[in-house]
Amino acid sequence: MSVDHGLVGRLRAHLPALLADIEELVTCESPSADLGAVAASADVVARVGTRVLGAAPERIVLSGRTHLRWRLGTGARRVLFLGHHDTVWPLGSLTTHPYTVHNGVMRGPGCFDMKAGVVMAMHAIAALTDADGVTLLVTGDEELGSPTSRGLVEQEAAGCVAALVLEASADGGAVKTQRKGVSLYQVRAHGRAAHAGLEPHRGVNATVELAHQVLAVTALADPGRGTTVTPTLLSAGTTSNTVPADGGFAVDVRVPDVEEQRRVEDGMRALSAVVPGARVEVSGGPNRPPLDARSSARLFAHASALAVELGLPPLASAAVGGGSDGNFTAGIGIPTLDGLGAVGGGAHAEDEHVLVDALPGRTALLVALAGDLLAGVHRSASTNQPTGSGTRRP
Repeated sequence: MSVDHGLVGRLRAHLPALLADIEELVTCESPSADLGAVAASADVVARVGTRVLGAAPERIVLSGRTHLRWRLGTGARRVLFLGHHDTVWPLGSLTTHPYTVHNGVMRGPGCFDMKAGVVMAMHAIAALTDADGVTLLVTGDEELGSPTSRGLVEQEAAGCVAALVLEASADGGAVKTQRKGVSLYQVRAHGRAAHAGLEPHRGVNATVELAHQVLAVTALADPGRGTTVTPTLLSAGTTSNTVPADGGFAVDVRVPDVEEQRRVEDGMRALSAVVPGARVEVSGGPNRPPLDARSSARLFAHASALAVELGLPPLASAAVGGGSDGNFTAGIGIPTLDGLGAVGGGAHAEDEHVLVDALPGRTALLVALAGDLLAGVHRSASTNQPTGSGTRRP
């Protein structure tokens, strides 16, 4: 049940093929809101995955958004590899941020978040001696909050022994063992229009009402518990000389636990109008449950032990504010380890990049971890000793 110590070397020799596949995905732009672009990207992901895995995916289109699913083998579903191929980068970004690899650093829109991770998952699965029971799900709307794919993610995770999420790593290659829950709201104020110069008193000012609501919403935050409640995009009115009749703003909520998510939800639903004659509406709600550290503790210990045995740098963990589809898998009780993808930085930013030298070792860790999970082997980070029965399949 010892680790295959030649695995990292073999994957390092395979690095040119891995890079070529990542380039193929990155050079097909896939902004989440563009259904045609996401569909074209799905074609590329399907082509690369079919070549690497030797099997074509199921193509699942929900409300025009394209997702891909590989169910390998005929056995019960045991390990879910999870990723997404949509990005936040608009069409044309390759013109200003072309795909490049220079001095060991890869750049290009979506390379770090998370097209490198999608390709790593494919190559890791292909390196397994037996992938029976593995599912690879690559969704096309994660950056929008997974409005059509959440049910699909939860369906594929149900009954698995683990969900391995190929989102980009945290700083320094740390895996993400804890994520805040996310809630998203829209607050609308309805008033009555009037001429701002001639008879403003006849109007009911939606902008003034929104000002009250922004302050009320902000007061729901609890910095001591790590809960943030942030008013974001705001608009109101039609012209500069008209009392605004309508307006609204978005609210981004990040919470450490389910109790805080419920508390903020109750507070948002309790909002009421302050300006006489105004009316307030609140829509939206919890988008992702928290990924609690307990959901990842055993998998992190296992992966840490494997990293040592593979001769990789010690594995670090991180708690982060951003959400992912790993929140959903953890939310239904499936052990989940997130941030297993590429090492680098700059997600959603001008300096998005991947450290090429870390790709083989990171992929080897995926192979070893999935092999142990499929074989029912458990490891302890403190002892580095395998327990349980069965032979690990690297």
